[in-house]
Amino acid sequence: MKLLTEYLERAVQLEGLAASEFDSAFKSQLLEQAASYRKLAAKRAREYGLPPPSPPEIVP
Repeated sequence: MKLLTEYLERAVQLEGLAASEFDSAFKSQLLEQAASYRKLAAKRAREYGLPPPSPPEIVP
C-alpha cells in the first residue's frame, strides 16, 4: 500500500511543478512523468483490489 501512496504523491508533486512551469517542453516532460506515476499507481491499485486513483487536476 505504501508504494501506491508514494506513486500518487510523486504524481501530484510533478503536476504541481508543471503548473508553475513556463517552458512548455519541460512542462510536457513533467506531465509525462506524472502520468507514468499515475499509471504505476493504477496498476498497484488493481493488484490490491482497490478502485483506480482519481484523475489528475487540470494543469494550466
